[in-house]
Amino acid sequence: MRMDYAELTQRIRALTEEETDEVALMATMACEVHHFDDRFDWTGFYRVTEPELLKIGPYQGGHGCLTIPFSRGVCGAAARTGEVQLVADVEAFPGHIACSSSTRSELVLPVRNGAGAVIGVFDIDSDRPDAFTEEDATVLTALLDEVFGKC
Repeated sequence: MRMDYAELTQRIRALTEEETDEVALMATMACEVHHFDDRFDWTGFYRVTEPELLKIGPYQGGHGCLTIPFSRGVCGAAARTGEVQLVADVEAFPGHIACSSSTRSELVLPVRNGAGAVIGVFDIDSDRPDAFTEEDATVLTALLDEVFGKC
């Protein structure tokens, strides 16, 4: 099933309306997004916990990497550049970190607070090659900006 983004947006808005705690928001978004589309094998957040370092945050799926430096992998690239990383084939991404051997494609979106600072990344992995679209990236970026812009 492909995502019905209007429904997903409505659900997340309703669940997060009065919440400003970053971890609570991350946990809610990871759960809702993960269970809303069968393309998503692992869905979660890596939080900026110190300069140039991401640590695992709330997620759905198997175990993730505990820490990721900004200098490594798809998540590190999103945190370092502040740009969406839409990767059709993770094996072709230089420096890809294989947290799970089943991951074939990945979408990683920077997460910014209300001041515009990158506070983490939203990582969505698929066990299917080329699973993500520009629409996924655009809609999910807008939703992240709305939800975390109040933090």
